[in-house]
Amino acid sequence: MPAKFKDLALDALDHQALADWWCSALGYVRRSPPGERSPDWPVAIVDPGGEGPLIWLNPVPERKTVKNRMHLDVWGDPEELSAAGARMVAQRGGDREWHVMADPEGNEFCVFER
Repeated sequence: MPAKFKDLALDALDHQALADWWCSALGYVRRSPPGERSPDWPVAIVDPGGEGPLIWLNPVPERKTVKNRMHLDVWGDPEELSAAGARMVAQRGGDREWHVMADPEGNEFCVFER
């Protein structure tokens, strides 16, 4: 086996705020409390139930400018995610059984309704 899955990583201009947004959206928590590390250090968020993968929010100096080559797929309610600050990119329809949304920094993710 040449590799084994470990974590997901997501770049962000304001990685602290985006970590909080994803924690709220997914029900995740920060692995280390704020203030335990330098604010410039990447933030790890985890599923407190242990089901989902660990996600790193990494600080970068530039805004997202092109479509993601990799993205998250989540179960969720598009209206609730929109109310929380996500943006609808493409609604479910035709052959597509999911919605494409973007987080507050424009990172696309797919939303599957239960």
